[in-house]
Formats: sequence, structure tokens, C-alpha cells
Amino acid sequence: MCPSAQPGMANPRLIGVVTHEADGPRIAYLAEQVPVTDELLVQIGPATPSQVFRIAAHCEEKRCTHFNGTKCKLASRIVEALPVVVDELPHCLIRSSCRWYTQEGKEACFRCPQVITQPLDPTPQYERVAMPQD
Repeated sequence: MCPSAQPGMANPRLIGVVTHEADGPRIAYLAEQVPVTDELLVQIGPATPSQVFRIAAHCEEKRCTHFNGTKCKLASRIVEALPVVVDELPHCLIRSSCRWYTQEGKEACFRCPQVITQPLDPTPQYERVAMPQD
């Protein structure tokens, strides 16, 4: 599962909601998965789903700009460049099937709560991490 998916990907489900904390936006993880439906998406008004929600869906592998044929380079960049923001594994509905966790282990989880799929005001460091690289 891709933990930072778009609603149009295969079998999308809501796993968290973006909150705004003093130290930056964070994900409030849900206790149960919620299917991403048109009705749900209409409720967020003019915002895009990726600004408000964290969505998980089946990893698109070769169709994704972050996938290099064997692994998710976004997950690698997150672990290499973003700071740890929690010291315990966050509650996660997809950990057992999460591509980031499978690939990078708990180090990805320690950084995951700060990953907003489409942040409103990303830092330059965050933008560098999010950009696909050759």
C-alpha cells in the first residue's frame, strides 16, 4: 500500500486527517479505514483531498514517478532528509502492507506523521524531498 496516495488510485482509503499543530502540519491517524467516496470528497469544499486527508491505495509501482523499478524513492528521501517527529510508532492501519514500512522500517514511521501529500506551504526542504529525482 502507498501511504500517500491520490483518491483516483486503486482502492483508496482514508487513513488520516491533516491537523495543524504549533510545529507544523501533522496527520491524525484514524482508528479504522474509511473508503474514499465521491460523497466524502465533496465535503471538503474547495480544498483538494491531498491537502486535507492522508489516503492509502495500492502502490502503482512503475506508473509512479517515485518508483525506480525496485523501490519507492520517496520513502528513501523521507528517511534521508526529513527529521524524526515522533519517538514511538504511530497508530497505523496499513503498516503490515505499507510500502514505506516494508522498505524503510520504523524510520519511515517516525517521519510519516509530517508527510502531507499536498501541503499548503511546504518548506524548501520538504519540496526537495517530494520532488521526483532521476
